[in-house]
Amino acid sequence: MNQRGNDGDPVVSLVLPTYREEAGIDHALDEIVRVMEGVGESFEIVVVDDGSRDATFERVRLRAARDPRVRGLRFSRNFGKEAALSAGLAAARGSAVVTMDADLQHPPALLPAMIEAWHQGAKIVHAVKRSRGNDGPLVRLRARLFNGLMLRLGGIDLEEASDFKLLDRVVADVLVHRLPERKRFYRGLAAWVGYPTAEIPFDVAARPVGASRWSIVRLADLAITALVSFTSAPLRIVTVLGLLTLALSGLLIMDTLWSWLHGRAVSGFATIILTLLIIGSFIMISLGIIGEYISKIYEEVKHRPHYLVSDSVNFDGARSAAPDPYSRPILSPQQ
Repeated sequence: MNQRGNDGDPVVSLVLPTYREEAGIDHALDEIVRVMEGVGESFEIVVVDDGSRDATFERVRLRAARDPRVRGLRFSRNFGKEAALSAGLAAARGSAVVTMDADLQHPPALLPAMIEAWHQGAKIVHAVKRSRGNDGPLVRLRARLFNGLMLRLGGIDLEEASDFKLLDRVVADVLVHRLPERKRFYRGLAAWVGYPTAEIPFDVAARPVGASRWSIVRLADLAITALVSFTSAPLRIVTVLGLLTLALSGLLIMDTLWSWLHGRAVSGFATIILTLLIIGSFIMISLGIIGEYISKIYEEVKHRPHYLVSDSVNFDGARSAAPDPYSRPILSPQQ
Protein backbone atom coordinates (compact mmCIF):
# COMPACT_ATOMS: atom_id res chain seq x y z
CA MET A 1 0.00 0.00 0.00
CA ASN A 2 1.30 3.42 -0.91
CA GLN A 3 1.91 5.93 1.82
CA ARG A 4 -0.54 8.80 1.98
CA GLY A 5 0.50 12.42 2.33
CA ASN A 6 0.98 14.20 5.62
CA ASP A 7 -1.92 16.06 7.20
CA GLY A 8 -2.93 18.85 4.87
CA ASP A 9 -0.89 17.50 1.94
CA PRO A 10 -2.67 16.18 -1.16
CA VAL A 11 -2.40 12.57 -2.24
CA VAL A 12 -1.58 13.43 -5.86
CA SER A 13 0.43 16.37 -7.22
CA LEU A 14 0.26 17.17 -10.91
CA VAL A 15 3.22 19.13 -12.32
CA LEU A 16 2.66 21.09 -15.52
CA PRO A 17 5.66 22.85 -17.10
CA THR A 18 4.34 25.61 -19.35
CA TYR A 19 5.75 28.04 -21.87
CA ARG A 20 3.55 30.49 -23.74
CA GLU A 21 0.35 28.55 -23.08
CA GLU A 22 -1.90 31.56 -22.54
CA ALA A 23 -4.46 30.33 -25.05
CA GLY A 24 -4.82 26.81 -23.68
CA ILE A 25 -3.91 26.77 -19.98
CA ASP A 26 -7.47 27.34 -18.73
CA HIS A 27 -8.82 24.49 -20.85
CA ALA A 28 -6.02 22.20 -19.66
CA LEU A 29 -6.73 22.98 -16.01
CA ASP A 30 -10.47 22.43 -16.56
CA GLU A 31 -9.85 18.99 -18.04
CA ILE A 32 -7.39 17.91 -15.35
CA VAL A 33 -9.64 19.10 -12.51
CA ARG A 34 -12.64 17.33 -14.07
CA VAL A 35 -10.79 14.02 -14.32
CA MET A 36 -9.17 14.25 -10.89
CA GLU A 37 -12.44 15.07 -9.16
CA GLY A 38 -13.78 11.84 -10.63
CA VAL A 39 -10.83 9.89 -9.18
CA GLY A 40 -11.77 10.91 -5.64
CA GLU A 41 -8.22 11.57 -4.39
CA SER A 42 -7.14 14.92 -2.96
CA PHE A 43 -4.86 16.68 -5.42
CA GLU A 44 -2.96 19.83 -6.31
CA ILE A 45 -1.80 21.20 -9.64
CA VAL A 46 1.63 22.86 -9.70
CA VAL A 47 2.00 25.00 -12.82
CA VAL A 48 5.56 26.09 -13.57
CA ASP A 49 5.73 28.97 -16.03
CA ASP A 50 9.08 28.79 -17.81
CA GLY A 51 9.51 32.53 -18.29
CA SER A 52 6.63 33.03 -20.73
CA ARG A 53 6.34 36.49 -22.25
CA ASP A 54 2.58 36.19 -22.71
CA ALA A 55 -0.16 36.13 -20.05
CA THR A 56 0.26 32.46 -19.09
CA PHE A 57 1.09 33.18 -15.45
CA GLU A 58 -1.64 35.80 -15.17
CA ARG A 59 -4.14 33.15 -16.25
CA VAL A 60 -2.71 30.79 -13.64
CA ARG A 61 -2.91 33.50 -10.97
CA LEU A 62 -6.58 34.14 -11.73
CA ARG A 63 -7.34 30.44 -11.59
CA ALA A 64 -5.43 29.98 -8.33
CA ALA A 65 -7.44 32.80 -6.72
CA ARG A 66 -10.60 30.77 -7.37
CA ASP A 67 -9.14 27.31 -6.70
CA PRO A 68 -6.53 26.85 -3.93
CA ARG A 69 -5.62 23.48 -5.41
CA VAL A 70 -3.85 25.35 -8.22
CA ARG A 71 -0.40 26.63 -7.34
CA GLY A 72 2.01 28.46 -9.60
CA LEU A 73 5.69 29.27 -9.97
CA ARG A 74 7.09 31.72 -12.48
CA PHE A 75 10.71 31.66 -13.63
CA SER A 76 12.64 34.92 -13.99
CA ARG A 77 13.46 33.87 -17.57
CA ASN A 78 13.24 30.85 -19.83
CA PHE A 79 15.36 28.08 -18.26
CA GLY A 80 13.93 25.19 -20.26
CA LYS A 81 11.48 22.37 -19.70
CA GLU A 82 13.94 20.23 -17.71
CA ALA A 83 14.38 23.03 -15.18
CA ALA A 84 10.60 23.50 -14.98
CA LEU A 85 10.15 19.80 -14.25
CA SER A 86 12.82 19.99 -11.52
CA ALA A 87 11.08 22.98 -9.91
CA GLY A 88 7.73 21.23 -10.03
CA LEU A 89 9.09 18.05 -8.45
CA ALA A 90 10.73 20.09 -5.69
CA ALA A 91 7.51 21.98 -4.97
CA ALA A 92 5.08 19.04 -5.17
CA ARG A 93 3.68 17.83 -1.85
CA GLY A 94 1.76 14.73 -2.90
CA SER A 95 2.49 11.09 -2.15
CA ALA A 96 2.39 10.61 -5.92
CA VAL A 97 3.63 13.15 -8.45
CA VAL A 98 2.42 13.19 -12.05
CA THR A 99 4.37 15.14 -14.66
CA MET A 100 2.53 16.02 -17.85
CA ASP A 101 2.44 18.61 -20.61
CA ALA A 102 -0.01 21.49 -20.42
CA ASP A 103 -0.98 21.24 -24.11
CA LEU A 104 -3.22 18.17 -23.49
CA GLN A 105 -1.15 15.97 -25.80
CA HIS A 106 -0.78 13.92 -22.62
CA PRO A 107 -4.45 12.97 -22.15
CA PRO A 108 -5.83 13.58 -18.63
CA ALA A 109 -8.18 10.63 -19.19
CA LEU A 110 -5.17 8.38 -18.52
CA LEU A 111 -4.74 9.68 -14.95
CA PRO A 112 -7.16 7.23 -13.24
CA ALA A 113 -5.34 4.23 -14.73
CA MET A 114 -1.95 5.62 -13.71
CA ILE A 115 -3.13 6.24 -10.14
CA GLU A 116 -4.62 2.74 -9.99
CA ALA A 117 -1.29 1.23 -11.12
CA TRP A 118 0.40 3.23 -8.35
CA HIS A 119 -2.06 1.88 -5.77
CA GLN A 120 -1.21 -1.62 -6.98
CA GLY A 121 2.45 -1.11 -6.07
CA ALA A 122 4.20 0.52 -9.04
CA LYS A 123 6.66 3.21 -7.94
CA ILE A 124 6.94 4.63 -11.47
CA VAL A 125 4.13 4.56 -14.01
CA HIS A 126 5.35 5.34 -17.53
CA ALA A 127 2.83 6.52 -20.11
CA VAL A 128 4.28 5.21 -23.38
CA LYS A 129 3.31 6.42 -26.83
CA ARG A 130 1.23 3.95 -28.81
CA SER A 131 1.00 6.39 -31.70
CA ARG A 132 2.70 9.72 -32.33
CA GLY A 133 -0.35 11.68 -33.44
CA ASN A 134 0.38 14.07 -36.31
CA ASP A 135 4.16 13.67 -36.23
CA GLY A 136 5.63 13.54 -39.72
CA PRO A 137 8.09 10.94 -41.03
CA LEU A 138 11.10 13.18 -40.27
CA VAL A 139 10.05 13.57 -36.62
CA ARG A 140 9.48 9.82 -36.30
CA LEU A 141 12.87 9.07 -37.85
CA ARG A 142 14.56 11.55 -35.52
CA ALA A 143 12.90 9.98 -32.47
CA ARG A 144 13.82 6.47 -33.61
CA LEU A 145 17.44 7.47 -34.17
CA PHE A 146 17.70 9.14 -30.75
CA ASN A 147 16.07 6.21 -28.92
CA GLY A 148 18.36 3.77 -30.70
CA LEU A 149 21.47 5.75 -29.72
CA MET A 150 20.37 5.95 -26.08
CA LEU A 151 19.73 2.20 -25.95
CA ARG A 152 22.95 1.15 -27.65
CA LEU A 153 25.29 3.71 -26.11
CA GLY A 154 23.69 4.42 -22.74
CA GLY A 155 21.75 1.25 -22.03
CA ILE A 156 18.59 3.31 -21.36
CA ASP A 157 15.46 2.10 -23.15
CA LEU A 158 13.42 5.18 -24.08
CA GLU A 159 11.43 3.61 -26.91
CA GLU A 160 8.23 5.67 -27.26
CA ALA A 161 8.87 7.15 -23.77
CA SER A 162 7.42 10.49 -22.73
CA ASP A 163 7.52 12.96 -19.84
CA PHE A 164 4.01 11.81 -18.89
CA LYS A 165 4.82 9.84 -15.75
CA LEU A 166 3.63 9.14 -12.23
CA LEU A 167 6.33 8.98 -9.57
CA ASP A 168 5.91 7.69 -6.03
CA ARG A 169 7.09 10.14 -3.36
CA VAL A 170 10.15 7.94 -2.77
CA VAL A 171 11.20 8.26 -6.42
CA ALA A 172 10.43 11.99 -6.56
CA ASP A 173 12.61 12.57 -3.50
CA VAL A 174 15.44 10.59 -5.08
CA LEU A 175 15.31 12.76 -8.20
CA VAL A 176 15.28 15.95 -6.14
CA HIS A 177 17.64 14.99 -3.29
CA ARG A 178 20.07 12.45 -4.67
CA LEU A 179 20.62 13.58 -8.27
CA PRO A 180 21.99 17.12 -8.04
CA GLU A 181 23.24 17.53 -11.60
CA ARG A 182 22.37 20.84 -13.27
CA LYS A 183 21.98 19.69 -16.87
CA ARG A 184 19.21 17.13 -16.51
CA PHE A 185 17.32 14.75 -18.77
CA TYR A 186 14.22 13.85 -16.79
CA ARG A 187 13.02 11.09 -19.08
CA GLY A 188 16.32 9.28 -18.80
CA LEU A 189 16.71 9.83 -15.04
CA ALA A 190 13.23 8.38 -14.39
CA ALA A 191 14.25 5.24 -16.30
CA TRP A 192 17.72 5.06 -14.71
CA VAL A 193 16.63 5.03 -11.04
CA GLY A 194 14.92 1.66 -11.32
CA TYR A 195 12.12 0.79 -8.83
CA PRO A 196 9.03 -1.24 -9.75
CA THR A 197 7.43 0.17 -12.87
CA ALA A 198 4.26 -0.11 -14.90
CA GLU A 199 3.55 1.02 -18.45
CA ILE A 200 0.30 2.36 -19.84
CA PRO A 201 0.01 3.05 -23.58
CA PHE A 202 -1.61 6.19 -24.93
CA ASP A 203 -2.18 7.93 -28.21
CA VAL A 204 -0.63 11.37 -28.55
CA ALA A 205 -3.49 13.81 -28.97
CA ALA A 206 -3.43 16.82 -31.24
CA ARG A 207 -2.88 20.17 -29.54
CA PRO A 208 -6.25 21.94 -29.08
CA VAL A 209 -4.58 25.32 -29.63
CA GLY A 210 -1.16 26.66 -30.52
CA ALA A 211 1.89 24.87 -31.87
CA SER A 212 4.92 23.13 -30.45
CA ARG A 213 7.64 25.46 -29.09
CA TRP A 214 10.44 22.95 -29.69
CA SER A 215 12.92 24.04 -32.33
CA ILE A 216 15.49 21.81 -34.02
CA VAL A 217 18.27 23.56 -32.08
CA ARG A 218 16.60 22.96 -28.68
CA LEU A 219 15.88 19.33 -29.56
CA ALA A 220 19.49 18.81 -30.63
CA ASP A 221 20.74 20.40 -27.39
CA LEU A 222 18.47 18.09 -25.35
CA ALA A 223 19.69 15.05 -27.29
CA ILE A 224 23.34 15.96 -26.69
CA THR A 225 22.65 16.54 -22.98
CA ALA A 226 20.97 13.14 -22.77
CA LEU A 227 23.85 11.30 -24.46
CA VAL A 228 26.59 13.07 -22.51
CA SER A 229 24.73 12.58 -19.21
CA PHE A 230 24.21 8.84 -19.55
CA THR A 231 27.15 7.44 -21.46
CA SER A 232 30.83 7.99 -22.14
CA ALA A 233 30.64 5.85 -25.30
CA PRO A 234 31.12 8.84 -27.66
CA LEU A 235 34.57 9.33 -26.14
CA ARG A 236 35.49 5.91 -27.47
CA ILE A 237 34.84 7.23 -30.96
CA VAL A 238 37.99 9.32 -30.48
CA THR A 239 39.96 6.12 -29.91
CA VAL A 240 38.35 4.51 -32.96
CA LEU A 241 39.22 7.51 -35.12
CA GLY A 242 42.79 7.34 -33.85
CA LEU A 243 43.02 3.67 -34.79
CA LEU A 244 41.61 4.40 -38.23
CA THR A 245 44.20 7.13 -38.71
CA LEU A 246 46.93 4.68 -37.65
CA ALA A 247 45.64 2.08 -40.11
CA LEU A 248 45.55 4.66 -42.90
CA SER A 249 49.10 5.72 -42.09
CA GLY A 250 50.24 2.09 -42.22
CA LEU A 251 48.69 1.61 -45.65
CA LEU A 252 50.37 4.76 -46.95
CA ILE A 253 53.74 3.64 -45.56
CA MET A 254 53.43 0.25 -47.27
CA ASP A 255 52.42 1.91 -50.54
CA THR A 256 55.41 4.25 -50.32
CA LEU A 257 57.86 1.41 -49.62
CA TRP A 258 56.41 -0.71 -52.40
CA SER A 259 56.78 2.12 -54.89
CA TRP A 260 60.34 2.86 -53.76
CA LEU A 261 61.44 -0.81 -53.95
CA HIS A 262 60.08 -1.11 -57.51
CA GLY A 263 61.76 2.06 -58.67
CA ARG A 264 58.58 4.06 -59.16
CA ALA A 265 58.17 7.64 -58.10
CA VAL A 266 56.41 8.00 -54.81
CA SER A 267 53.02 9.68 -55.30
CA GLY A 268 52.99 12.91 -53.38
CA PHE A 269 50.66 15.86 -53.70
CA ALA A 270 47.26 14.15 -53.96
CA THR A 271 48.11 11.59 -51.27
CA ILE A 272 49.35 14.24 -48.86
CA ILE A 273 46.27 16.44 -49.38
CA LEU A 274 43.85 13.56 -48.86
CA THR A 275 45.74 12.40 -45.80
CA LEU A 276 45.70 15.86 -44.26
CA LEU A 277 41.97 16.23 -44.94
CA ILE A 278 41.15 12.88 -43.35
CA ILE A 279 43.35 13.42 -40.31
CA GLY A 280 42.09 17.00 -39.91
CA SER A 281 38.47 15.81 -40.00
CA PHE A 282 39.17 13.13 -37.41
CA ILE A 283 40.88 15.67 -35.16
CA MET A 284 38.00 18.15 -35.37
CA ILE A 285 35.40 15.45 -34.67
CA SER A 286 37.43 14.25 -31.71
CA LEU A 287 37.81 17.75 -30.32
CA GLY A 288 34.07 18.31 -30.71
CA ILE A 289 33.21 15.16 -28.76
CA ILE A 290 35.71 15.98 -26.01
CA GLY A 291 34.44 19.55 -25.96
CA GLU A 292 30.87 18.41 -25.24
CA TYR A 293 32.04 16.53 -22.14
CA ILE A 294 34.20 19.43 -21.00
CA SER A 295 31.20 21.72 -21.46
CA LYS A 296 29.12 19.38 -19.30
CA ILE A 297 31.79 19.44 -16.57
CA TYR A 298 32.02 23.23 -16.83
CA GLU A 299 28.27 23.64 -16.35
CA GLU A 300 28.26 21.32 -13.33
CA VAL A 301 31.22 22.81 -11.45
CA LYS A 302 29.87 26.38 -11.67
CA HIS A 303 27.03 25.35 -9.33
CA ARG A 304 24.65 27.90 -10.72
CA PRO A 305 21.01 27.32 -9.80
CA HIS A 306 18.79 25.22 -12.04
CA TYR A 307 16.35 28.10 -12.16
CA LEU A 308 15.26 31.31 -10.43
CA VAL A 309 11.64 31.84 -9.41
CA SER A 310 10.52 35.45 -9.62
CA ASP A 311 6.86 35.02 -8.63
CA SER A 312 4.53 32.48 -7.09
CA VAL A 313 0.91 31.99 -6.17
CA ASN A 314 -0.56 29.83 -3.38
CA PHE A 315 2.90 29.23 -1.95
CA ASP A 316 3.74 29.93 1.69
CA GLY A 317 7.41 30.71 1.10
CA ALA A 318 9.99 28.70 -0.77
CA ARG A 319 9.18 25.07 -0.17
CA SER A 320 11.60 22.60 -1.66
CA ALA A 321 12.45 19.01 -0.92
CA ALA A 322 16.02 19.53 -2.12
CA PRO A 323 18.83 20.01 0.43
CA ASP A 324 20.92 21.93 -2.10
CA PRO A 325 20.16 25.65 -1.69
CA TYR A 326 20.98 26.24 -5.36
CA SER A 327 18.10 24.02 -6.46
CA ARG A 328 15.34 25.39 -4.24
CA PRO A 329 12.85 27.92 -5.60
CA ILE A 330 14.06 31.45 -4.83
CA LEU A 331 11.07 33.70 -4.39
CA SER A 332 10.96 37.44 -4.77
CA PRO A 333 11.41 39.44 -1.53
CA GLN A 334 7.73 40.28 -1.22
CA GLN A 335 6.70 36.60 -1.18
